[in-house]
Amino acid sequence: MIIGPKYKIARRLKAPIFEKTQTQKFAMREARKTKSKSRERPKTDYGLQMTEKQKARMFYGVSEKQFAKYVIGALAKKGASPATSLLTTLERRLDNVVWRAGLLPTHRAARQAVSHGHFLVNSKKVYVPSYSVKKGDVVSIREGSKGSKMFAHLNESEENKINPPVWLSWNKEKRELDVQDSAIESTELLFDLGQVIEFYQR
Repeated sequence: MIIGPKYKIARRLKAPIFEKTQTQKFAMREARKTKSKSRERPKTDYGLQMTEKQKARMFYGVSEKQFAKYVIGALAKKGASPATSLLTTLERRLDNVVWRAGLLPTHRAARQAVSHGHFLVNSKKVYVPSYSVKKGDVVSIREGSKGSKMFAHLNESEENKINPPVWLSWNKEKRELDVQDSAIESTELLFDLGQVIEFYQR
């Protein structure tokens, strides 16, 4: 998916949704700009919901069509809130899983690595970044890719810094990620998925 100029998009959405905008320098620059701006017209409910949708979509690097499909699926599920179902669907994408675990530095890098066949799920090569992992799945690096520069940090002391979320478990000896059954937390999200759901329910 072609995203466009990340700094410009992050400024428009007023959230550091890309890894390159999650720096102190960017935050200080935006803080200065905010102080110097004149009063802005408050957004309508529709405008706020649209902004939250764009934040979520850009954060995960998902196309408009794919994102809408995820939301429709979340709304159709029973037994859980649509926002929780949507978060689970987005977080369990394979490209997001390897990024969350710290195996690659950015969503874009993770998406490219999956597309090029560098990862296996249950010992089978997967080329689809949107592939959804489930409880009990084992994600590993393809044997022929372990010597690649993109995974060089796994052979150094920096491997100790790998700190996946609670629903993922990193096996240091086997260099594998085990998908656990723990609930996916939403406390650190840069967007409101409740507003996103409301946008599609209009």
